[in-house]
Order: sequence, then C-alpha cells, then structure tokens
Amino acid sequence: MGSRDEVWGIVKRVIEKADVVLEVVDARDPMATRTRELERLVERMGKKLIIVINKADLVPRHVMEEWKRILEREYPTIYVSARDRLGTRYLWRIVKRVSSNRPVTVAVVGLPNVGKSMILNVLRGRHSASTSPVPGWTKNPLLAKAATWLRVVDTPGVVPKGEEEELAIRGALRPESLEDPVPAAVRLIDLLKKKDPKVLLKQYGVDDEDPYAALEKIARRRNLLRKGGEPNVEEAARIVLRDWQSGEIVVYFTPDDYGLSPSRTRIRETAAPGGGDSSLEAQSRAPSGDPARS
Repeated sequence: MGSRDEVWGIVKRVIEKADVVLEVVDARDPMATRTRELERLVERMGKKLIIVINKADLVPRHVMEEWKRILEREYPTIYVSARDRLGTRYLWRIVKRVSSNRPVTVAVVGLPNVGKSMILNVLRGRHSASTSPVPGWTKNPLLAKAATWLRVVDTPGVVPKGEEEELAIRGALRPESLEDPVPAAVRLIDLLKKKDPKVLLKQYGVDDEDPYAALEKIARRRNLLRKGGEPNVEEAARIVLRDWQSGEIVVYFTPDDYGLSPSRTRIRETAAPGGGDSSLEAQSRAPSGDPARS
C-alpha cells in the first residue's frame, strides 16, 4: 500500500466519479468502524451515502436492528452477511432507491478488513473472486460492470487519523506493522473482557485478570518461546490482534455500550469504547430515502 495521503487521494478520486458510496462497517462494532472523515468527504462532494453493516452473521439480529435504527437517522442503512449471502439482495434494491442515474456507479469504501471486497463481489454477483482479511490488501481501485445499470468500484482501505493502538483495534493497521503490538493487544483484551469475561478462555483456553499475563499464557500455550524459555509476548499480541481483525474473536458491542438508544431522536457525540475517530456528531437530519430492511 502507499502512504495514507496516497490512499486518500485514490479514494477521493473514486468518490468524485461515483453516484453512490457504500461505507462498509463491521457488525461487531459498527460505531468504531465508521470513518467520520470519509463521511464528511462524501457529504462535501454531494454524493449519496449508504452504511452497510457487514458480518451480521456474527451478531444477534435484534442487535443489528438496534444499530440499523440508530444509524439510519443519518444515512440509509442495511445489515448483511456478505460471506453467507444473507440480506445481500437488498443491496441492489437500496442502491436503486437512492439514485435514479442509469447506469449508476457505486464506490465501496471503508476501513481495511471490514469486508469491502466481499460486498463488491456480492454486487458483481460472483462467488469466486478472491478476498483477504489482511488490512490494505486492495491496492488499487477495481472497476467492474455488475449489471447493465450498475458499475461498482472497490478502493484501498482507508486509514483514518489516530493513535496506533486505536487504529489496530479498529482493524486499520496490520499487527505486523506495529513495532510493539503489546500495548494495542493489552488494550483490546481489556476492552473485550469487559464485554465477555471469558473471551480468552473460550478462544485460547487460558485466562488471567492481567491482560499482559494473559498474553504470556497464550504464548506458552502456543509454544511461542524465546531463548531461555521466555514467552514471546509480542507474537502472542499479534495473534490476538489478528484474530480480532479477521473475525475469529466474536465479541460485539451494542448501542447501549455507547449510551445510545434506538428510541432516542438524536445521536449525541459519543466516544467509542476503544476511542478514536468513531465519535458521532449530534445530528437530527433524516436519511435520504427509506432504507431497505434486511
């Protein structure tokens, strides 16, 4: 991948040529995987934006419905499981609904590792194209003719501004790119254990109240040892971060975790449990169109 500025330059050019922009977010934490910088760019360019909550198979449906009601106050929103082809037929419907242009050009954007390429493949109607859980795998925009009325284009995963720890937790930085992955993994473990105290026990067969000690135990259990038998905590940290980014660790966050309720009429500025650029500006404008339901 190129630098952050190069990636954003590509994304800006793609959005400029698009009629509709699909922002793909992770169902396990839709708020943290939104990119407000990207959304503001789309608004400034006067484009239609749809939020696509992907990986919905990892989260109970009632939680997805709550997130949908929250997010559609700002933009048309749909939840799908691109991997399992669940709810994906509504993608075509909602794109047709928000844009009358024919053919319509759709840009698929979002953080790395949220499943943008899978969404692209769904729109193209193909099941065989390659996807990868490695952040930043899509190196260049990929334009494809999906139907006589539809053109879709994938983009490199955008990397928002933020600290390394926050970006790694949000999936925007590969564990291998971190000089020291331990702080990010410790922070992630602390965050996940607040939601599911037994998450490490279920995932790795070990547990400890101290996240660092838990990483030591994971390293020993995986036989990740340095000379002298010392546990390779750094490699254990990369494993935990990688498993979170790839969806192997299934812990999800609800609107209540952000102090949000589907019954409220406004979304106030809300800090993500993991911090970062995932806060929402207070807005009360209605989304354009009636979002399709999954």
